[in-house]
Amino acid sequence: MCADGSRLLTASRSPAEYPLEVKYKSVLESRMPRDPMTLFNLKRLSPKEEFPNLARNYTCMGRILTLDMYKRQFNRATESGVIFDDVIRPGLEDPGKPSRPEAVGCVAGDAQSYVLFCDFFDRIIEAYHGYKVTSSRQESDFNYNILKGGDDFDPAYVAGCKVCVSRSLDDFSFPTHCSRGERRQLLALAKKAFCQLGEQFPGQLYSMEEVSQRKQDNGFLLKVPSEFQMRTGMARDWPDSRAVWVSTHDNLVVWINIEDHLQFVSKQDDSNIKKAFETVCTQLQRVEAVYRTLRHSFIWKEHLGWVVSSPAEVGTGLKASIRVKLPNMAQHRLLENILERLRVRMDTRESSGVCTVTNAQTIGFTEVELMQLLVDGVKMLITMEKKLEASASIDHLIPAQK
Repeated sequence: MCADGSRLLTASRSPAEYPLEVKYKSVLESRMPRDPMTLFNLKRLSPKEEFPNLARNYTCMGRILTLDMYKRQFNRATESGVIFDDVIRPGLEDPGKPSRPEAVGCVAGDAQSYVLFCDFFDRIIEAYHGYKVTSSRQESDFNYNILKGGDDFDPAYVAGCKVCVSRSLDDFSFPTHCSRGERRQLLALAKKAFCQLGEQFPGQLYSMEEVSQRKQDNGFLLKVPSEFQMRTGMARDWPDSRAVWVSTHDNLVVWINIEDHLQFVSKQDDSNIKKAFETVCTQLQRVEAVYRTLRHSFIWKEHLGWVVSSPAEVGTGLKASIRVKLPNMAQHRLLENILERLRVRMDTRESSGVCTVTNAQTIGFTEVELMQLLVDGVKMLITMEKKLEASASIDHLIPAQK
């Protein structure tokens, strides 16, 4: 709630348009300055000789990248110096395994990467999300009041939930590519922004050094960078300028300079994901308004929506997850087909029968629509699980292809 009692709601809104982003690829690229790659003198051989070995690569990048595509990107660089090999390095460092869920295998070094390397990124987004990138608008909607359900799951089956939303700031490279100075500027901006919020968003900022000294771990606090962060370069100079804002009243934290410039995370130990979504939506919009006054808006592009470092999260930057007890569904022969029809993903690697169900896409839908798909999908999976427990058929419950 605001001071005057009104709610911070945004129904089907799109952020302010910027003149150079109203048009798509051809116009954007034609207005770019001289390609910085022409000023470099990298000691590289021909594209054919530099092309990576993708024979045992199980990432989305490894599935999509071809020699011809590599040749087209080879001699390009963004203004901040991102080259195509920087983009695909995560998938080369960690090629994945057939037994693991397919990772996207690539990352953008800055917002311009999505335009300069659009030939590659558009295909990655289409393959990973099942969404064809066009010149159409990506809509944004934080009106959590229209979400149906999410606070009425059977507690015997739902063990907890989490909502994460990532954001990147204009005029800064992403964590995989940013300089030490940029990272420190981003932390200084965060300190100023959260200080200005004051009583609207009370809490405390902890550096990573302070986090590592805290004895109690609430499930939010990192002590060391993950292997993924090490491989992608996100952990350079760790823990310099990494921090976390812990809210006083809400079950919410904001990570600063970890995988993205900002990541809002709300967790619930119970099954009320609607509450977690409301918490993120309300505080995210407050923080966004303050950053706008500081002349550092969150990055938005007409055709991609909210732009973040990973193409696995462009569009809304939203990843929501619900931990559900589904031991029978996890073994069902039609599981993959059912998940595809429900537009959700499921991690079934836990031996306890507790699975993590997440939204499959982050683009092509608004935030509320993605949450509705997840809520409806989990309800259906629980209904199916109950049928299987009673040795009944679930064939009649399998939804039509959406």
